[in-house]
Amino acid sequence: MTRQDDSGEYGSVVAAIRARPVEWDFDPALDRIAALLDVLGQPQRAYPVIHIAGTNGKSSVARMTDALLRERGLRVGRYTSPHLATMRERISVDGEPISEERFAATYRDVEPYLELVDAGQDQRLSFFEVLTAMAYAAFADTPVDVAVVETGMGGTWDATNVADGQVAVITPIAFDHTDYLGTEIEQIAAEKAGIIKPGSVVVMAAQQPAAAEVLLRRIADTGATVAREGLEFGVVNREVALGGQQISVKGLRGGYEDLFLPLHGAHQAANAACAIAAVEAFAAPGEGDVRLDDDLVRNALAGVDSPGRLEVMRRSPTVMVDAAHNPAGMAATAAAVEDAFTFTRLVGVVAAMADKDVVGLLEPLEPLLTELVVTRNSSPRSMPVEELAELAVQVFGAERVHPAPQLDDAIDAAVTLAEETGEFSGTGVLITGSVVTAGDARLLLGGR
Repeated sequence: MTRQDDSGEYGSVVAAIRARPVEWDFDPALDRIAALLDVLGQPQRAYPVIHIAGTNGKSSVARMTDALLRERGLRVGRYTSPHLATMRERISVDGEPISEERFAATYRDVEPYLELVDAGQDQRLSFFEVLTAMAYAAFADTPVDVAVVETGMGGTWDATNVADGQVAVITPIAFDHTDYLGTEIEQIAAEKAGIIKPGSVVVMAAQQPAAAEVLLRRIADTGATVAREGLEFGVVNREVALGGQQISVKGLRGGYEDLFLPLHGAHQAANAACAIAAVEAFAAPGEGDVRLDDDLVRNALAGVDSPGRLEVMRRSPTVMVDAAHNPAGMAATAAAVEDAFTFTRLVGVVAAMADKDVVGLLEPLEPLLTELVVTRNSSPRSMPVEELAELAVQVFGAERVHPAPQLDDAIDAAVTLAEETGEFSGTGVLITGSVVTAGDARLLLGGR
């Protein structure tokens, strides 16, 4: 599979970053990234930060927050992870990934300091730490008016947490990365809560009670101010519309009516409410406490996208790509499909990582899918097809599960299965199970 990151100077930079230890070699320490940013002159202090943590919805909230801030006329840097097709997606300015030339130049500026910090530490700077430092440096060099920063994994020990967010957004917390973050929801919530800093405003999405209790304790301990979904802000009304949904939102400073959101599912409506609250809570220098303009909110949300999040790639039959990779995320995806589409026959394609709760991923799909094609994605962490098929049979039964050796074969098989009835307008294919699966599928299907 041909990737977008493999040629020229940019390709050599990407290869150098990929050669570093991955974020899965979890080490609960900020010493290395702090040392690197010290020698770079603390670029993360050059602009205010809106910091986003949680289990699901972070990237969508980040993109909506970015869009709203840009509609206000601010220059915005956005750092998100992981990427779908190109590493440049992780570092965006003015709503677009930085160019290959600028990405390479930013790395070359940072590179001498990587060697300096590596020499003074027991472990080399990781893949994610290097990218985080590059993002903070690129934003300072631009310069941006505000940075919207998504954590990679966790919060307290996440490399992004060397910045102090003026606004901290906590999206819904669920089970994921349990080998690193803990097997109890309270442990995971405590790790995510680490981005909450003294004096910040915390925009808290609806949470399980145990997670909410941990977050509220942290908020009280730090003297932060909280805005809770369902109390201080939230979705008031939503209706399915062609190409998305029509929503009304109660914000922190008033209501916003009849907003078109070109994304599917109640979870995306809630993400939009969180983004609106985050931007309301953020005050750029000299602006003070101002209500957002209705047209500003309407225009920003109408133009937002979230690639790989229930994204329709083709029609007749409808082929959708979704990056859900944990049980809670998959449950939200399944609910969104049922809410927004009326398929008479829906075939799934799933490739998942071997370290995930794969049975938990598959269970929300069982009532939704007519048949399931299991395969693998391009990651070395992808679960072998035979192992995935065995788990899928436990959930779907042997007669509904079809193994395919690789993703392009799986997509072809799923389209053929979907077309068996000849009713193209009522049939569909859902490709999901991992961010990597979504990225690979978008590449195969010609996604931007």
